[in-house]
Amino acid sequence: MAEAIETMAAAVRALDSKKGKNIQVLHTTEITTLADYFVLCTAGSTTQIKALTDEVEEKVEAIGGELHHKEGFRDGGWVLLDFSDVVVHVFLEEQRDFYDLERLWADAQAVDIAPYLARE
Repeated sequence: MAEAIETMAAAVRALDSKKGKNIQVLHTTEITTLADYFVLCTAGSTTQIKALTDEVEEKVEAIGGELHHKEGFRDGGWVLLDFSDVVVHVFLEEQRDFYDLERLWADAQAVDIAPYLARE
């Protein structure tokens, strides 16, 4: 089983590799028992939501992570992937702005994801 930080890193790399926009990670260990990390990403279309979530599932499972739950529908503009200690949210921009999880979880510590992003 993958450690939370490894799962988070694999998810961020997967989202980056498929051109996910505005990827952010919140370290939530100290403020909730739901997960250690929330990974947030914006997709440009419902087709991209599917590509992003498929890639995250594949890359996290490749390192020993296990998808426990998947919620939402790409046509609805928001899909949640629950890997137990890491929850990945992929939104269309309108849904991300509406739900504003960054504000909702404002007490969480933002994680610097630069080490996990591809260098251009």
